[in-house]
Amino acid sequence: MTDDNDNPLDAEMPPLKITCTSVDCEHNLHCFLKSKGMRVEDHGSCRACGARLVDWTRLHKRDPEDTHNTFQSLKFETIRHHMWHVPFDENALRKAYNQGRKKIHADVLSRLQSSIGKPAGGFDGRQTPLQGRLVYYGQHATATCCRKCFEYWHGVPKNRPLSEEELAYATMLVQEYLDDRLPNLPDEPTPKQPQGRPRRR
Repeated sequence: MTDDNDNPLDAEMPPLKITCTSVDCEHNLHCFLKSKGMRVEDHGSCRACGARLVDWTRLHKRDPEDTHNTFQSLKFETIRHHMWHVPFDENALRKAYNQGRKKIHADVLSRLQSSIGKPAGGFDGRQTPLQGRLVYYGQHATATCCRKCFEYWHGVPKNRPLSEEELAYATMLVQEYLDDRLPNLPDEPTPKQPQGRPRRR
């Protein structure tokens, strides 16, 4: 007779390692970052299976009224999809409730100025952690985490500083992500451990 506690399916599994180039094409999760050797005509397609799912011309207009399409397009990429659905870590949630929505929204612009406001340097691609603050999740989910991602998703060259308009657009994307993931976060600080997990989509 088998002891239920010995069932390997009950064992805690290590977290899946998600990177910017992860793909799960069978589940329609891709990576659109071009790889070395890709033909010019293949740019914008999945680097693993060649799927073309994104209207890049539409995205690169950076229309604040078209964020629904922008967010739906981002979710075709594995790393973005992951960041739209993964539960927030406890430290990030605790900080969020200690600060409140207004403070978090106000801090997004300064975070983006420091992390992607300048031209891409040698550290580009490593300046945004995967957890610890809600804004980090928002940056990865909206491709505002580094200049390389911001360039291919939002059409802004990585070799120059961002304009005020471009920073405002990136800020709006992260703020809308945060509002979508934590719709019930109080505007003002509520220094207590939040009950339950954020809504998943």
